[in-house]
Order: sequence, then C-alpha cells, then structure tokens
Amino acid sequence: MSNTIKVISPGRTCLFGDHQDYLGLPVIACAIDKYINLTATQNETNLFKIRLPDISEEKIINVDQQFEKINQRDYFASSLKVLRRYGCIPNQGYDVLIKGDLPINAGVSSSSALIVAWVRFLLEAFGADHEINSLLVFKIAYEAEVIEHGEPGGVMDQYTIGVGGVLFIETGEKTSHEVVGEFIEGLIVGESGIKKETIGTLGDRKTKALKAIEEVIRMDKGFDLKTAPLEQYDAKKKYVSEELRPYFFAALKNHSITLKALKEFKGGNPDMKYIGDLMNQHHSVLKDILKITVPRIDNMVSSAIKAGAYGVKIVGSGGGGSIVAIAPESKQQDVIKAIVEGGGKDAYLVKVDSGARVIK
Repeated sequence: MSNTIKVISPGRTCLFGDHQDYLGLPVIACAIDKYINLTATQNETNLFKIRLPDISEEKIINVDQQFEKINQRDYFASSLKVLRRYGCIPNQGYDVLIKGDLPINAGVSSSSALIVAWVRFLLEAFGADHEINSLLVFKIAYEAEVIEHGEPGGVMDQYTIGVGGVLFIETGEKTSHEVVGEFIEGLIVGESGIKKETIGTLGDRKTKALKAIEEVIRMDKGFDLKTAPLEQYDAKKKYVSEELRPYFFAALKNHSITLKALKEFKGGNPDMKYIGDLMNQHHSVLKDILKITVPRIDNMVSSAIKAGAYGVKIVGSGGGGSIVAIAPESKQQDVIKAIVEGGGKDAYLVKVDSGARVIK
C-alpha cells in the first residue's frame, strides 16, 4: 500500500440523452476538466478521517464498519458496503482530504464525481477480487449511488466520469460504450446558480415515461422502445392516455436526436453546426414537453443562441443546474458573456477529460 494516494475525478456534461438513460436508451456525454481532488494519507488508526472543506464537513468512519443500515445519501457508507461485495476490504486508516473546482449542485455531477473518487481511492489502497479498471469503478460507483439508495438515476454520470472522453453509452441491463470523440471545440458550461432538483423531477418524469411505455406494450406486445423510430408515434399514441402522451413522444424524439448525433460523431470530423442544431432540438423537448427548465435557464439559453452559439441545452435532471453550449471560436467569449448577462452565475470553456484516475 502507498502511504499517500491522489485521485482526480472529473465532472461531466450531457450532450444528448437527458431523461433517457433511466429508460434504457443511449446517451452521449463527456467528462470535463473540472475536478474533485482526493488526497489520502495513511494514519496510525483504523479510521477514515475525511475532510470536505468546500462544504465545511468532516466525517469519521471505522474501517471495520459493516453498514447494515445506511443513512439517506451517505455515499461514503454505501460505497464501502458495495466494495466489500467485490472483495475490497479496508484494514488501514487514512486521513482523506476532498476538495476541488467542480461546482456543487450545478448539474455537472459533483456527487457522482466524489463517489467515483472515493471508490477509486479505496480500490487503489486495498485492491479487490476483480480486475481494477475504469468499468469496475463505474459499476461500483453506480451501485453505491443509485442501487443502494433506491434513487431514480441511470448510469450516465458514473460511467462518463469513470471512463472519460466523449462517450456513446448504451444503457439498460447490459451497458456498453463507444468512444466517439476525445475533443470538442468551443464547449462551454454555464452555471445557473439555482440548485438542481434531482430526485423529485427525475422521479416524476421517469414514472410518467415508464407508465406511457407500459401502456403501449400492454396493447402491442412486440413494441421495443430501443428500436422504435419516431414515425411510430402516430400509430402508437392511441394506446397511451392523453396525460402521458407527451412523455411517450419525448422518449421517441430524444432517442431519434441522439442517434442522429451518434451518426455525425462517428462519421469523423463532425459538423459542429449540425451537432448544435440537434442540441437545440433536444433542449426544445426538455423545455416544452418535459418542462424541466426554469426562467433563468431559459434566459441563459436564448442569450447564448443570440450571441452566436451553434447549440445550447439544459443539462441533467432539471429545475436548475447548468447548460452546455457549443460555439465557434470567434463567438466563444461573446457566448460566455451573454450567458452571464442572461442570469448565469458563471460560464466558462471546458475541455473533454480522460476520466477518473490515480495520480502517480
């Protein structure tokens, strides 16, 4: 075991597929170069002494604690519980400092980045009964954040942060990914300053979408959302109650947009203006059908478009958080300025990151 272990864990932004991965549909997302930094140094105790100065919190955990009962959203505990199932058994205390420049509650997956950093540290420190790689880190982090706490999220956040790059992620029972890019010119994140409302918004939209799909399958046993083209909406909407039809349409439309974006990315040298137009279409569904935006987000998006962005969309579960934009080089600073003037707390260029890793 090393006396000191350092891990960096990036945030993520979603380009295509918001409110899709919980339906088993694919997403396109990328890790970004804003980080949670974890530094762990061995101590002479059997305790993890964790300091989180960015949120003014401290936590002490006995390395032998079994966590038969886990408090809501105690991801340190749930991670340790899951890691034991994979043969990662702590037997040494560490002083752990966790801080970074990744915004909190801003829609860039700060909590998932923290969990991935914590899991990656523990695997480095204590090993496991499995080969330690980015996919194992993703799997454990997902189980610790979503499964153990019964939360409604999908796999996108942990997968993107753990693996890195621009990823096309097949969600569902058998997850897989394809790296479709390592760089995006003119990628801008804009923070709204409004705390996103993850669990309520996500849970509500997920429930309604799943009910709509269940109604279709009840009448058409052969229906498969993953292979259904948008054109099937007119033929299938009669099976769906009027209240739920918008959620059925949104699922089909957003899936169609994501597949178009995938084709463009895979073609090599993607047309960013076209990608931007697809982002605008995706945002329109999120705003006008799923209704997950708020007025400040709407102002930020329209301001960025007026300033010359190719495309802009809200990111994540909704109710606040962040937006992502793509802008040509000549308009990037104009777009950043416009987002702030449109009500944003902050806006900045980001680069695609290579994923969570131990720093040697």
